[in-house]
Amino acid sequence: MSSTTSSSDPIDYFIRRLETLDSGGRARLKRNAGRTLNEARDVYQVFFSILPFGVHERDHNDYFLIATLYAAGTRRDNPRPANPPRSFGASLRRVRQQIQADSDDRQISLDKRIETLLDADREQLDFRLRQLVSLLVAHEVAVDWRRLLRDVLDWDREDRQSVKITWARHYYAPARTATNENSSSTTDSSVAISTQE
Repeated sequence: MSSTTSSSDPIDYFIRRLETLDSGGRARLKRNAGRTLNEARDVYQVFFSILPFGVHERDHNDYFLIATLYAAGTRRDNPRPANPPRSFGASLRRVRQQIQADSDDRQISLDKRIETLLDADREQLDFRLRQLVSLLVAHEVAVDWRRLLRDVLDWDREDRQSVKITWARHYYAPARTATNENSSSTTDSSVAISTQE
């Protein structure tokens, strides 16, 4: 039996399909950013052709959210950066490091936006994520889309707090040396001083 079927890892399958979308499909997804699947227009063929068979209907909006964020947050010529941060919090940390030297006010403003994100319930999460993905695009910081989809799927589940705690830890933790980062398999290896992708 092949291990590459959509049932082996639906999230990986979905992101790989997103990476291969043509510019028309990406544009249709991007135009639907901010809408739920029920509100979407002219995108069902694109979305359901990449959605793995067997994804529960309750998760369709989470997959759709990530598809629209992905279309808005990646470039067609570089859909998979070489070194994406390992969590959304780590991606945001890279922005924080970039603006740290510019202005304390900008850093304080970003910190407040992160607190608002971490306090968001599932209904508010889509809007908060869209705002912050736009910020990441402006600062040319990559996102681990597979991890983000897993985290969004877990947002309303019992282990929701673990997602929020991981994002907060990766965003707020003091800078570490490369030696310390590599010593723990559960730490985020991308939370380094460098902001290069």
